[in-house]
Amino acid sequence: MAYKVTDACVNCGACEGECPVGAISEQNGKREIDAGTCAGCGTCASACPTSAIVED
Repeated sequence: MAYKVTDACVNCGACEGECPVGAISEQNGKREIDAGTCAGCGTCASACPTSAIVED
């Protein structure tokens, strides 16, 4: 299952470096997860300090 970034994102970037498949990038002032690339591992959600990443 893919993950998505909610409006709680503060664009800190903590998640981007943790993604093992490089599915996270910065777009429009916040991080976005490419659902087609996301492996569904949840590593990004664990790294997020604001709990802004949830299962889609």
